[in-house]
Amino acid sequence: MAAVTNEIEIASSFSAAKVFKVFKDFENIAPKVNPAVFKSIETIEGNGGVGTIKLFTFGDAVPFTSAKYKVDAIDESSFSYTYTFFEGDNLMGILHSITQHVKVIPSGEGCIFKQTVVYNCIGDEKPSEENLKAEKELYEQTYKAIEAYVAAHPELY
Repeated sequence: MAAVTNEIEIASSFSAAKVFKVFKDFENIAPKVNPAVFKSIETIEGNGGVGTIKLFTFGDAVPFTSAKYKVDAIDESSFSYTYTFFEGDNLMGILHSITQHVKVIPSGEGCIFKQTVVYNCIGDEKPSEENLKAEKELYEQTYKAIEAYVAAHPELY
């Protein structure tokens, strides 16, 4: 089983604690700031902690309809969050799962938002470079939209 990794790193002027708090509210904020990609995200099992299962319903801007993921790990003290997509058409029939490792690293007055996406392939077929590039751009656009929303609504976070 092959694996392909995609790395996203974005500098932020917000503190690591604030960015991590916002990221943990992704299910509420992403559909507001990028509804073309995230139609809805709902918890279908659990309370938000490790083991929680969430259902993504994607918008018209992506070629997928839905996906389920499970929260694998949350470490508040090191601002890290790991989750794995295990079901859905986002697996494209070629992936066993997609694991996302998010780490928010303090840096000077702000932080670095780092997301490592690991595509766990079923066989030798892998996501295309075009797909990987498009997904990386989507993650970056969504992050920037979330950051703009938080800057416009500082009372929420």
